[in-house]
Amino acid sequence: MNSIKTIDPLDLDQPVLHHLLLSAVAPRPICFASTIDTEGRVNLSPFSFFNIFSSDPPILIFSPAKGRTGHKNTFDNVKEVKEVVINIVNYPIVEQMSLSSTAYAKGVNEFIKSGLTEVPSNVVQPPRVAEAPVSLECIVENIIELGDNPGAGNLIIVKVVMIHVQKKYLDEDGKLDTKKLDLVARMGGNWYSRMTEDSLFEIPKPLGIIGIGINMLPQSIRESKILTGNNLARVGSLEAMPNKEEIEHIKNHISVKNILSKLQNEPSKIKNELVHLAQLWIEKMDSKEALSLLLYADKMS
Repeated sequence: MNSIKTIDPLDLDQPVLHHLLLSAVAPRPICFASTIDTEGRVNLSPFSFFNIFSSDPPILIFSPAKGRTGHKNTFDNVKEVKEVVINIVNYPIVEQMSLSSTAYAKGVNEFIKSGLTEVPSNVVQPPRVAEAPVSLECIVENIIELGDNPGAGNLIIVKVVMIHVQKKYLDEDGKLDTKKLDLVARMGGNWYSRMTEDSLFEIPKPLGIIGIGINMLPQSIRESKILTGNNLARVGSLEAMPNKEEIEHIKNHISVKNILSKLQNEPSKIKNELVHLAQLWIEKMDSKEALSLLLYADKMS
């Protein structure tokens, strides 16, 4: 039975396609875009069609999608006054962010409606959100309109000219602390996700080195019924295979010695137990020792 449902986007009504895409492409970071029109009226609107695309020059892009009744006030404003402040949303202001997404009439100040605080910017005219953990004053570099139908995006490409960071979100080295930031992200429908410490995990990136790759592992390890693709990729990110001495020495590890002793009368179970132990080490980021153990266990085949 085919387990894949293949869909031509042209076969779907726009609301159905919209829900499918936004549920699949997630989580998405959320920002407030604060703008003004030529009369100086302030608008504040949240966007999850948003991300960073360059650090030198520092370029962000957000996209006010066209609605059934026309363009958003934000889109009209950035065409009139080519300045914007991108304010990052975290959990302490997530409900106020949601409230500000209400389709208020042009000229209504969402800062007031949502109870957020306007702070004058240093370089651009629109104010920034005082409660935001990070605010980025930006100049609009380009606007790319993607279509005329409801749901069509409008890429607002902006260059960061000033950055404001609340000091309470910095670590001891003066860098933004991911755990303190407590960021939120947009999912499909009414769902959001929260970047709490319990939901965070680290992956040591093979930057500055060339990972050996999964293909360099013995076939029996690659086809293991115990190891996952994530497990294999972690050891495949190592710069080199363990040498013979490292592989042989791993049997002296206390946990390995315990397994060998416990199962000395059940040799058929030893290999699986060693692979499970290696998997545990991988998850604890002891990748080199784990690969040595996998190669040691593989010799028992």
